[in-house]
Amino acid sequence: MSTARRDTGVGVLFNPSMQQFLSHYLHRLDYLAVIPDRGWIDHGKDRSPRFQLLPGVMTLLDCVARERPIVLHGIGLSICSAEIFDKAYAQNLMEWAERFGSPWISEHLSFSRVGTAHELNAGIMVPVPYDRDVLELLSSRVRFFTDRLNCPFLLENNVYYFDYPQQELSEEEFLNELCHRSGCGVLLDLHNLYTNSVNHGFSAIDFLDHLDLANVTEVHLAGGAPMMGYHTDSHTGPVLEPVWVLLEHVAPLATNLRGVTFEFHESSYAHLGEDGILEQVERARAIVGVCHASLEPGSDVAAVVSTGGC
Repeated sequence: MSTARRDTGVGVLFNPSMQQFLSHYLHRLDYLAVIPDRGWIDHGKDRSPRFQLLPGVMTLLDCVARERPIVLHGIGLSICSAEIFDKAYAQNLMEWAERFGSPWISEHLSFSRVGTAHELNAGIMVPVPYDRDVLELLSSRVRFFTDRLNCPFLLENNVYYFDYPQQELSEEEFLNELCHRSGCGVLLDLHNLYTNSVNHGFSAIDFLDHLDLANVTEVHLAGGAPMMGYHTDSHTGPVLEPVWVLLEHVAPLATNLRGVTFEFHESSYAHLGEDGILEQVERARAIVGVCHASLEPGSDVAAVVSTGGC
């Protein structure tokens, strides 16, 4: 049994395939992680109002929030874009955190948006070079959140399939310095780390030993698959065994760990099934040593699903 804190919870990242699962098993989760971009339509920076909330999603999340905390995991900020810092998006994200009383929110240490007059979206999380110029750019943007939020703001270590040449810092040094400068925390995605270690031939344990694990607030777990000579971060199926080993290493050392989140792509729901999802949750719970306080199955959430409210 690990020595992780007793308030470390275990949750799942929501996707549309899980609606029926939530109506049956929300009481088996300690929190629900949500991508807020799934709950609105962004009409563009020049439109007013810009963000149109989707009523069905909001009804479901309001029901969930009455029974379990909602953790926000953004995908659209593109905080590392050199030419773009979308303060309207950032403000909307913070308003969601306030609406749901989120215990923390997170984004990706990457960029997807480029350009100014004619903005383009790459459609993937593009990694950044671990240089001091990027560190300086990020530190001020992260402080936009840490100066205003009443909860921690986290950045997730990115998966990458190529290396930038002649980087000034290692990824671990970059994350440690960013947290020190800006006050943010780390969302440590262990499957991202595993994927990078396989594809680039380094030791994931050595990486963890050089990362200041006191900065880790949340951990992500997922599965993946090989393709064309690479291991891919596909979020397919159950968590891989080497990733469980990494969690066992991290759990007793990450003294500020508050959550462990299982991610899976919605196309894997039929393969996993409800029992398979619960198996991942309970295995993570056993590793972090948490004894969660269960509650009765969520009648409010069940009613929303059964009436087609979402």
